[in-house]
Amino acid sequence: MSQFHSPVTGVIDESMVIVDFGKYEGKSVKEISELDPGFYSSLVDEKGDGAYAIRRHRDKTFRLYLNPLAQMDQ
Repeated sequence: MSQFHSPVTGVIDESMVIVDFGKYEGKSVKEISELDPGFYSSLVDEKGDGAYAIRRHRDKTFRLYLNPLAQMDQ
């Protein structure tokens, strides 16, 4: 059994992770991959830099949010 691993969300389904910042706030990572492949690609590139993280929100959704500590380094 081969399971797809997202370059942005890892093992969490991209349609289950909602972006919590910027012009795509409220959209899923999957929607962004279809709407703006360039922005999606930048999310992939920034993953290794620790620019964002995924956490489970109190409403039980997964949220992609900017890591404030990563921004301090820039």
